Amino acid sequence: MRFLVDECTGVAVANWLRTQTHEVFSGYEQARGLEDEDVVKKAFAENWVLITNDKDFGEKVYREGYPHRGIILLRLDDEQSTNKIKAWQLLLTNYADKLIDHFVVVTEQTVRIRSK
Repeated sequence: MRFLVDECTGVAVANWLRTQTHEVFSGYEQARGLEDEDVVKKAFAENWVLITNDKDFGEKVYREGYPHRGIILLRLDDEQSTNKIKAWQLLLTNYADKLIDHFVVVTEQTVRIRSK
């Protein structure tokens, strides 16, 4: 899969996804400082599933009407890289077929999936 990892999510998630043979664009490494609007536009235009910790992307999609190819919102109490990667292992193992074209909210206890 193709993932755009938002700057706030960090480089550890991007690097881990690369080890799992996914194509990754890291906002932290490759486009630091992009506005949220530009991030969501880039992800859509270039067919990336966006990974973020920033709940503002929900507003971009549902209030402002920005299209997307999939957004994964990590709402974790523990935002250490190891916990983010653990959440990703769970997602890819159990929900990989539901990541594209869905808005997915992940907590330590739940995964909520909403279609466009």
